[in-house]
Amino acid sequence: MDISLAQCFIAVDDHDKALAFYRDVLGMEVRDDVAHAGMRWVTVGFPARPDVDIVLEPPLADPNASAADREAMAGLLAKGHLRGVVLGTDDVDATFEHVRAAGAEVLQEPVDQPYGVRDCAFRDPAGNMLRFRQPRGN
Repeated sequence: MDISLAQCFIAVDDHDKALAFYRDVLGMEVRDDVAHAGMRWVTVGFPARPDVDIVLEPPLADPNASAADREAMAGLLAKGHLRGVVLGTDDVDATFEHVRAAGAEVLQEPVDQPYGVRDCAFRDPAGNMLRFRQPRGN
């Protein structure tokens, strides 16, 4: 049995700001951009990984959600409590400098972790945590 990751979802409150980050800073390509019921889903991914998609979705993809539910989800997103993703890189220090220079909020500067990676962390424009990791020794 061969199982692999095909898609993951990241909630964003402003797709244009998210695209400026994921496409323009991280170098992802836009693969799909779908609007439905007043909401929007944008699929992005790295050109070298055509089999893995990240879907930038609304924080609450339910057109019938109550105002209270929408407000609760917006609050969780703003605090960075919804989702995060870990991305691999072959040079975590160069990636850190590139993403920091683009103005992303730094959560953790590059550090060697006891579990065998060197990593750093940022928040995307919506508040989601993104970690970038490199196996130590690479």
